[in-house]
Amino acid sequence: MEDKLSLLGLIVHASVVVQLVMASLVLASIVSWMFIMQRASVTGRARRNLEQFEDKFWSGMDLTRLYQEVSEDGQGGGAENIFRAGFKEFSRLRQKGNMESDAVMEGVQRAMRVALAREEERLTEHLPLLATIGSTSPYIGLFGTVWGIMNSFRDLAHVQQATLAVVAPSISEALIATAMGLFAAIPAVIAYNRYSAKTELLMVRYETFADEFSSILHRNVHSQNVS
Repeated sequence: MEDKLSLLGLIVHASVVVQLVMASLVLASIVSWMFIMQRASVTGRARRNLEQFEDKFWSGMDLTRLYQEVSEDGQGGGAENIFRAGFKEFSRLRQKGNMESDAVMEGVQRAMRVALAREEERLTEHLPLLATIGSTSPYIGLFGTVWGIMNSFRDLAHVQQATLAVVAPSISEALIATAMGLFAAIPAVIAYNRYSAKTELLMVRYETFADEFSSILHRNVHSQNVS
């Protein structure tokens, strides 16, 4: 009885339905931790790249030279992609020579909005899956709990005297399913909230950079027209 009531024994001797519930929760937990580590790497690298690029951008380097540098590198992300998209469109429209300043700036801002949308898509990738795991795992575990309780009542129906030894295995199965559901859900919920907040902060900084860069280009294009 002791071996059967051990953690491994309970899993091995559990009903097929409860075993399927446990297997699905273990799989959900593994997938969740994979994406948690992947999101940690992505957001950490995005923050470092943003800080490094902002140092270059505000160092007074010529914008044309900076554009050539980031274009040759081609490995940066975030603010670099926004800068590259905006400056490329700015240069292309200015070369036409017959476009008004407002039309040039509209094109630049449109290009940077597209780059911003792509960065947001990259930063929020897999976050909906973490939210799904965090919200559904407790209910999947609860299903295993209900099934285990049903089994315990069925076992009681076939015995003349109800004892704890009769219902203990089924109830223990139910409690393990509940615990595994919480084990899969809690890290996913915490990670979703954490990386959603980090993504929102990064997007605010990207949008701030895009506005500042747009202002610089706006002054540039108008000063050229005045001269």
